[in-house]
Amino acid sequence: MDKVTTQRLSVYTNRAHPSLAQDMEKVTTKRLSLYTGRTHPALAQEVAAHLGIPLGDANVVEFANGEIRPRFAESVRGSDVFIMQTHFGCDGRSINDSIMEQLIMIDAANRASAKRITAVCPFYGYARQDRKAEGREPITARLVADLFRAAGAKRMVSIDLHSGQIQGFFDGPVDHLTAMPVLERYVREHAENGMVIVSPDAGRVKVAERFAQHLSDMDADVAFINKRRPKGTMNVAEAKEVIGEVAGRVCIITDDMIDTGGTVVSAAELLLSRGASEVWAMATHGVLSGPAIERLRNSPFKRVVLTNTLPMPSITELPQLEVLSIAPIIGEALSAVFDDTSVSEIFGGENQA
Repeated sequence: MDKVTTQRLSVYTNRAHPSLAQDMEKVTTKRLSLYTGRTHPALAQEVAAHLGIPLGDANVVEFANGEIRPRFAESVRGSDVFIMQTHFGCDGRSINDSIMEQLIMIDAANRASAKRITAVCPFYGYARQDRKAEGREPITARLVADLFRAAGAKRMVSIDLHSGQIQGFFDGPVDHLTAMPVLERYVREHAENGMVIVSPDAGRVKVAERFAQHLSDMDADVAFINKRRPKGTMNVAEAKEVIGEVAGRVCIITDDMIDTGGTVVSAAELLLSRGASEVWAMATHGVLSGPAIERLRNSPFKRVVLTNTLPMPSITELPQLEVLSIAPIIGEALSAVFDDTSVSEIFGGENQA
């Protein structure tokens, strides 16, 4: 994507040689370049198609010892470069490999004289390590942000961060996108009036309330699960009670991610025991680690609705699965960043929390 701009160069000198001072204007072309790592190239291809540009060739080579070397196939000098990588482990590579690959690509673009580099992270790795919950723990979400800045990224774009405070970890502008418009459209097309938007814990109640407000014309209500996470455990949570009226109604559990699936499956069982007629799971990020696919396949969920911020399993692996594309939202946001217009206006200002 190219855009014509006008640059002005002003040269100043001292009073002894005033004739040397001059202004010069030059019409230049601003260029948008989009590259992706190897974690989820299908999503980057969708975004490029939405923008109407070819996806750049990063030419990533991996040496026998695992070292990564990208070399862009075309010049990026003076370009507005967007380097996209969702942080996920696949094809024998870990989430750490995907982060490191993106960092090296950013460094390569920086050393190739890109005008501005934006790190596009549909799923931001280590987002759950955003504070010290116990002594002697790291705040790795901050460390990852520092690494991107050190590599040369001037801006970051991400979708539904685990907590809004991560925006403050990056020393530069952060465009925090949300998948809510995509999820809301799906609910309007497939749900009946009177559904209940269920938060899986007290911390996500505000998000559930905002979702229900958008669906107020469908008489959407809100409930939340009171859950307990045993001290010192990981990926373990027990659903204890439901706060809200759910009997005889379709309940839609919404969260930013589904990891091992234990929390949402126990919440679904609890909702059905309290009289819910049907239970759906909706989330932006389908991490689906370990036993998640088997748990969801054997769960009472009528639908499991996820976006494609991460690579998704096939419908044969998870029959209840429905995948929604997040590419149009990313494409609109990148276009707004390139044109120096408002990203928040795409979401009506509701994308920062």
